[in-house]
Parts: sequence; structure tokens; C-alpha cells
Amino acid sequence: MRAVADGGSARPIDRPAAPRTGIGYDSHRFAAGGPIILGGIRIASDVRLVGHSDGDAVAHAVTDAVLGAAAAGDIGEMFADTDEKNRGRDSIEMLRAAVDRIHRRGFVVGNVDVTVIAERPKIGPYRESMRAALAAALGIGPDAVSVKGKTNERMGFVGREEGLACIAVATLLPSAGA
Repeated sequence: MRAVADGGSARPIDRPAAPRTGIGYDSHRFAAGGPIILGGIRIASDVRLVGHSDGDAVAHAVTDAVLGAAAAGDIGEMFADTDEKNRGRDSIEMLRAAVDRIHRRGFVVGNVDVTVIAERPKIGPYRESMRAALAAALGIGPDAVSVKGKTNERMGFVGREEGLACIAVATLLPSAGA
């Protein structure tokens, strides 16, 4: 819907539903004692990602991208880090809850594109497993999920291997019933 002026007030009017796009970002610092969890996959490592939940920066960025595309809030609003029930929480479970929220708003996920910016771990060996885990949580096929790894060319906190960052883009489509 969009607003139309009507004698000094705005009223919504119907318009055809269109695809919507959202962007998500997350970063976490490293701490001693692995494993790292990224995209729902446990990766053997001597470091882990620090977070109130399991620290899965990929799932967090995707969650925010999905919620943002539907104008349905953000991960911090859904899963406050001040709430003890979210301590250590599975981030893929959080992503599933976000997908349920956008379904109730009349959307389905069309595709997701994720870039992990990290000097380590290398993403290539885990890419297909991450795609499959994210796809299952999103309710789409792995062919609609892209996961890429990039370094930061040794610059900044990522380059110094103090942590990593993720950027995600999600496209939502109107559901058949909307």
C-alpha cells in the first residue's frame, strides 16, 4: 500500500505486491576456545565468536535481511541480548522464527546472498553445508542461497583476525495467499 493525500490526511491505497529486498549485517569478535558456528555449521577452530546467542554471525545477518525486507523489526527486537532465555540460543532457530514472522506478513523468501568477511576460517570448505543449513531454515532450496567468503586484505579488525563480519541480502516475494 501507499498513502494518498485525501483532504489533508493520508490514506493507504492498494497496489500490487512486489518483491522486497533487505540488507543485514553482523560482526562478532573472536575469543579463545572454539568451535566457530557459521551458517548453522560447526567449524573446528581454536577460537569462537563471542555473542549472547551462539554467535552465528551469518545466521544473524540473514535474519536481519529477512526481517528488514518485510519491515518486520530486527533480530535485537525479536531476541534481546538482555533476555537470559536467549543466552546460547541456536541462531538457526532464531532465523526460523524470523521466517515464520515474515510468512505471517504475507511473504516468502525468494533468495539470499551472504558474504562472510574473514581472514579465517576459510569459507570454501563449508560453503555447501552452510547453503543447505540456511536453505532449510529459510524454506527454500540451496540453489536460492549464495554464500561467499572474502578476506579484508589484512586491514582493520577483520584483517588483524580479531573477529569477522557478514553482510546478507534477502529478497522476499509475496506469498500465493497474499
